[in-house]
Amino acid sequence: MKFKAILSQVSNLNNMHNLKELKIWNKAIDLTVDVYKATSAFPSDERFGLTSQSRRSAVSIPSNIAEGAGRNSNKEFNNFLGIANGSSYELQTQLVISNRLNLLNDNLLNDLLQQIDELQKMNFAFQQMLKSKM
Repeated sequence: MKFKAILSQVSNLNNMHNLKELKIWNKAIDLTVDVYKATSAFPSDERFGLTSQSRRSAVSIPSNIAEGAGRNSNKEFNNFLGIANGSSYELQTQLVISNRLNLLNDNLLNDLLQQIDELQKMNFAFQQMLKSKM
C-alpha cells in the first residue's frame, strides 16, 4: 500500500509545471511591474481606490498562474488560469476608468491594454491545451 501511495505522489509531481519557464507567468509579472509604475503617478487620494484596486488585480494575474502551476492536475491549473483571466478583465476595466479620469494617458493605457490583450490570448490558448490533455 505504501509503495502505491509514493508512486501516486511521484506521478502527481510530473504533472506540476515549471513556473519560471512559463512565458505567460513571466509576461504577467512584467505587466504587474508596469502597472505599479503607472499607478505610482496617481494622486494620493486614489491610494485606497484605483491605485490599490489596479495593483491587486495586476498581482492576482501572475499569482493565480503560479498557484495553478503548483497544483497537481491540469484541471486545477485550468481553473486558476480562469481566475487569472478574470483578474485581467478587472484590471482592463480599472485602467480604462483611470484613463477617463485623466489619471493615465492614452499612450500608457494603450501599452498596458496591449499587454493585457496578449496575456488573455495566451491564457485562452493555454487553457485549450490543458483541456485537450484532460
